[in-house]
Parts: sequence; C-alpha cells; structure tokens
Amino acid sequence: MFCFMLHLAAFSVLAEAAAAYQTFTSSGEMNITSCPITYYGKKYDKLYVGFNANRFAVCFKGSYTPGIQNDCILMSGGTADRGNLSVLTREIPTGSGVHKLLPNLKYAGKCVNVIPLRDGQQSEIGQVELGNFHQQSILAIKTYSGYTSMNVEADALVDGLTVSAQTFQTSETNRGVVTDVSGCRLSGRVYQTNTTAHDPSICSTVTCDASGVATAVSDCGPMERCRGNGSCALNAVCTVTGSTVIDFTGRNQPVPDRCGYALLRSPSLPGLQVVGVFRERRRKDASLLDSVILQLDRDGVEISLNQGSIVQLDVEVLTLSATAQRVHGVELSKDHTGVTAKMTTSDRTVSVLFDGYTTIIHVTGPSGAPLDGLCGDSSTTLSQERVSKHSVSDCETKYVEPADGTINCNSSTEWCTRLQEAPFTTCNSYVDPQPFINACTQTLCNYPPTDGLTCQFLEAYTKTCRIYSNVTVEGWRSKTDCSIVPQAVCRDKFCSDHEFCGVDSVSRETRCLCRAIFASKYKPMNSFGEPVVCGKKSASLTMANCLLKNKGIDYSLLHLNDQTCTGEMDDVTHMVTFGFNSDDTCGTVIMANTSHIIYKNTIMTQNVSTSGEISRHDMVRMDFSCYYGQPDVKSLAIKLGHSSVIQHISSGEWNYTLTMEAYTNPDQTQPVDSNTEIRLNEKLWVELRAGGLDENIVAVVTDSCWATNQPSPSGSLRYDLIIDGCPNPDDHTVKVEGNGLGTSNYFSFNTFQFSGENSNVYLHCKVELCIRQSDNCLQRCSQGQRERRSAMPKHEDTHPGFITMTWTY
Repeated sequence: MFCFMLHLAAFSVLAEAAAAYQTFTSSGEMNITSCPITYYGKKYDKLYVGFNANRFAVCFKGSYTPGIQNDCILMSGGTADRGNLSVLTREIPTGSGVHKLLPNLKYAGKCVNVIPLRDGQQSEIGQVELGNFHQQSILAIKTYSGYTSMNVEADALVDGLTVSAQTFQTSETNRGVVTDVSGCRLSGRVYQTNTTAHDPSICSTVTCDASGVATAVSDCGPMERCRGNGSCALNAVCTVTGSTVIDFTGRNQPVPDRCGYALLRSPSLPGLQVVGVFRERRRKDASLLDSVILQLDRDGVEISLNQGSIVQLDVEVLTLSATAQRVHGVELSKDHTGVTAKMTTSDRTVSVLFDGYTTIIHVTGPSGAPLDGLCGDSSTTLSQERVSKHSVSDCETKYVEPADGTINCNSSTEWCTRLQEAPFTTCNSYVDPQPFINACTQTLCNYPPTDGLTCQFLEAYTKTCRIYSNVTVEGWRSKTDCSIVPQAVCRDKFCSDHEFCGVDSVSRETRCLCRAIFASKYKPMNSFGEPVVCGKKSASLTMANCLLKNKGIDYSLLHLNDQTCTGEMDDVTHMVTFGFNSDDTCGTVIMANTSHIIYKNTIMTQNVSTSGEISRHDMVRMDFSCYYGQPDVKSLAIKLGHSSVIQHISSGEWNYTLTMEAYTNPDQTQPVDSNTEIRLNEKLWVELRAGGLDENIVAVVTDSCWATNQPSPSGSLRYDLIIDGCPNPDDHTVKVEGNGLGTSNYFSFNTFQFSGENSNVYLHCKVELCIRQSDNCLQRCSQGQRERRSAMPKHEDTHPGFITMTWTY
C-alpha cells in the first residue's frame, strides 16, 4: 500500500538541478535509459505519460488504455495538463531520510526521474519521482500548498491488476507519499520487497527478497496441486518414455531389460494395475517401452494398449474412435495422438495416454492413499515390481552388441539439453526438465536415432507439461527438427510379437521390422525362417515376412514351380508358408534312392519383365527339399567381374590408353572391385578416360554403349544404353555426362540382367576421337537425338576404339 506520508523537506536529498528536460503536453514517451526503473520485478527504460479524463498516468509498456494489460501508476485530481521529465544523478546513501521511511530499502540510490506537473498557467501543482536504488525502485508523489481542492489518488497496476491504492487530502502544507515499487511478481500476484507472505491461492509461502526475486514454498506435496483455496489435491503425473520411468516425484528409474513391470497400483484404485512392457527393437542390448496393459483383476480381463494405437480386450481387437467407449468400466478413445484410457473410482481418476513410444499416467483426486509401483513408491526396486505374466522367460538376459556408428552421445546430449532452453522454459517452472534430459540421453546414447526417437523426448516433455499444469509450449516444433506433427506411431498397423513398427531404411516408410533377438537366430544360417517341415508326401517351408522385407522381397510375388501355388501369410504371426502335398504337388520334383524319397521344389519370383528383354527386379530362387532340411538360398546380388578394363589402342599417329572403370557413387570416389556386391536396379557410374592425349586438341566421344549376353559385341541378345552419343530414349535410367568435353566422360545406368538368362552380361562401348574447335565435340541430346560433330580423320585401316566390361550374377 502507498501508506507513507511525509513533508516535502524529506525529499530535499533529491533536489538537484537536471541537465536536460523532456517536455510533454497531454502525453509523451520519455526515455529513461540513463535511470531505468525496476517495477515489481521487471526492468524498464521507457515511460509513457499522459492525461486522460482528469487522470495522470505513468506507464511502462505503452500508453495507458483502460482495460488493456499494462504496468502503470495512476493519479487523479487537480488541473494539470502538461509537464516535463528531468533525470537527477545524485548518490543517495543508505541511512538517508528515504531509507528511514522505507526500511525495506537496502541499496543506495543512483538517480531519480523527476516529473513536475503544471496547469495551463504553467504553475507547478505537484511532482512525481521515480528513484533507481540498484535492484530496487521507489515512487514519490508530492502536492504543493495552495491546491487544497486537489485529491491525489495513486493506484499501482501490475499486468492490469490493481495491487494497491491510497488517497491523500492535502492541506496548506506541502505533502506527499513515498513507497517501494521494486517488489516481486509471481503467478500473477505482486509482493513487497523483503517480505514473506502466505498466499492461499497458490497454497504457498512466498518470499520476495531485496533483489526482486520471488521464491515460493508450496504447502502441497510433489504429487499434489493447489485448489486455489489453500487446500491441496492429488495431481500426480508419471511419464514412461524410451527405457526410463520418470515417477510421480520426478525420480528417474532406468529399465535395463526386457521385462514387464507394474507402473501403478493403489488401495484407492481397487482391481487396477497398470503394467509397462519393455522389449528390444533394433538392438539386443537396449529395450524400449513397447506396450501398456491395464489389468482389471475385479473382472479378470486385460486391456492392452499397443503400437499403432491398436487396443485389445484380451485377444479381441477393439474398434475405437475419438468418442470415448466404455469397456469394463474403462473409457477408451483414440485419435491421431494415440490412445487414452480413463478410469474413475469414487474419489480418484486415472488417465493413461499411450502413443506407441511414451505413456503418461495422470492420477487426480483427494490426497490420501499411497500410489505404488515404479511410478509411485521411490523405495521400490525393479525386482519387486516385475510382472512375470508379461515378461518373456529370459527377459533379464544381458546382451552385448558392437557399437553403432550412427550413435553420437555428445550430439545426443546437446540435443536433449534443449529442454532447458526457450521455448521449453515456459514449462520449466512447472515440470523439471532434468529427468527428461536424463531419460533422453540414457536412450539416445545407447540406441540409434531412428523411428522418430530423437523428437520423442521433447514430445513427452511438452505433453507432460500440458497434462500436469495445463501449460502449452508454443512454437517448439519450428525451433527444432521436429516440425512435422507426429501421428501415433504406425497407426492401425498391426505387428506380430517378434516384430515392431519402425521406419524402413530404404523406402523410409513405416513397416513391421524384425526384433533384433528374433532376427539374430537366422543370421548365421543366412535363412529367412524355420527349417523345412516334412510329411510322408508333403513339405512346407515357413519364413518370416520381416526377414523377407529386409532383403526387399515381396512375398506376394513369389510362387513355387507351379505359379498357382503361392505363399500364405498368417495374420497374427506374419509368417509366410509355402508347401505342397500329394493332392497338390505344385510342380514338385519327386526323386527316390535306396533310403530316401526326396521332394524338391523352388520358390521363385514371377516372370515379370519391366522393359521388354531386361528386368530391374531381383530374381529370387530358393530351392528346398525335405532331404536337405534347409532351403538353399541363392545370392540375390550381382558382382562385377572386372570393374576396371584397360586397353592400349593405336589410332593413326595417336597412341593413348583407354580406361573404363565403374563406381558406386556419382563423385567417382568408390570404385567397384571384384568383392563389391551390387544389387539389381542399383545405379552404377562408369567413367571412360583416355590417357596420353592433348585435351586442348582432342576430345573423347562415347559413340555408343550396349550390352550382350556373350563376350562378342554382336551377341545374339543386345540391349542399348547409349545410341549416337545420347542415352537410349527408352531407358530413363541412363544419364550421359561430359560427352565430348575433354579426355574423359561418364555415364550412369541402373544394373540389369537378361530375362530368363543365367550368364554374364557384357558391356561394350564404342569410343571415337574428335578434333576440338570450341565446343563442337560436345554431344547435345534432345528427345533422343544429337547434333553432328567433327570426328578426327582416320586412316582406312583404323577403327573406332572398343572396350568391354563384364558383370556376373
């Protein structure tokens, strides 16, 4: 309150002549950079002064407008309509009269902003003073003798709220008021400097120190929220993300294995237990939250929240929407952010949100009964909360894998600490970011940054903040690499128990991928699944679709010797089975010897050709039989037999060396050698280079390149890549670069094989030399045609250079 009355003489310590004036009539913007004012915890270097309806206003954020939030000092009464500002810069030591009037004033004064007010006859009728006392500030208002009819009312507005008011009736003696306006502000309220007060609206005891910093000690516990009337209620939030449980009190509990754990139990939630199941994904030595299960013991049923927003009641898949559906007393709903399960008892409400990566458990109600499980009791251990029913038999087994070169712990740590920076700071006073930073670094330093994992922890923090405090962190996506608002991970995509949904490394689309431990069983055998199962007159081979997908194989394009016999996929396990029996042999070849009857068949791709005589799809051929037990899987890759071919060619008086070499990258820094494995439909770059020529005179022109199935350039099968110096217009994968620019050029194309053939592919190129005159040798291709260019004269017995490269499959 503005409650100190003093005689004008008390202000004599401030009476110094000012060096400069800023005048105003009716209103004005005043610069106080040389003497800034801290007004209830905020520092300002501008004043906005003005008269409005017999009211004089001094504001800090802009001109005074009723109803608009601002920080202002308002005074009414008198006939003033103009004034000026001067800045006094005298030191006011502690112990002065002002300090005696304001015991909370701890610092010496540095300067004072003085605003004399005048009426239309230029008579001074009063004065406003704003003093800078380092981190503190004071306000003084004086009225002069002779203005007995003047009422001076001083209101302090902080963010538009009136926080104090005092009216003074002057007499024949000059009188005024002085008060400390430095103070603090917290949660929309203001406090005087060097004071401690209990605020029931926030259930806290607030201390405002001499520097204008407010601290609050809450009456509520870490799992409670103030009701606004001095009482506290339960408001507990537990976040499980990555491999870490952040419990109701903000404690981190890393989960190092692949077990199921009780996250929440409570006597006030009879019959309910929330279980989090952790499983491996891409690495055997790192587990992540995989699903959340609500065990309803009172009904003997379980509701499983899985990846893809798929919800199961025991084994039945439920159809859900954004409208809540009640199932065994649990309200279930699904939207683009994931699945929400909500259960209400007589005095508690539990909400469980799961988006495929993170679950957030929110419990509200009156304080009282304890909350147990990893989310509640910080004294519990992992072993105490393990749920064997939802843990695989070897869930505690530890695995060791080689370091992943894509993991950069320093970079990950830097990324995770963004939670301490704007705009996340808007939430930092409500939800401590450090547990989320710990969870983030714990996971990203041990698991590759894929499947949206890097943004997962930022998302988890902002969701937790919104649920706990109803505060939304604005603009965080635009300030990070998480600009795309995520849908629930792999929404409505069902994956089997040995799969998880992630991002395919080639297509960049989401699909069901093999879990690391499952896939590791088949890697040493280079197989796609289980051994052949034999009957008396039958055989079947079962393969994992996720293993086939890893090799880019679409099971629906496979068949046995009889093309009508295709594979069948199990909708639950996603295992694909090929088989035959005595009633439907599917083209099986049956052979007999003295001890065995052997049933043999082959799984192969359909005879599909994408461009006439060539194909850019991998051929699959997997022979299997009961006798051998294991399918014989042939390599699907191709290898270049010779990646670099060198010939010595004489052409007239010119002797030069022509080299043809293949590369796997356009920069031609990764040459192909005999050990390089190249897949069908993979792009190769081939460079033709001539050595021993003067490139200022002669250019090398690749006239044509073609492939045959025989070593001879005139083999029975021929496929053209370059025709008359330009790409084959029927093959859009062929690109020719720098043809005729100098002594080297290169072209690229996607590898292929001759359909139905099982032999080498021979690449032949015809090269000519061209006398350079400006850029006449450059081949300009348009709609499959080229412009003419001058070729170097050749003797009758000379021929264009030929060079050949071979690849096998």
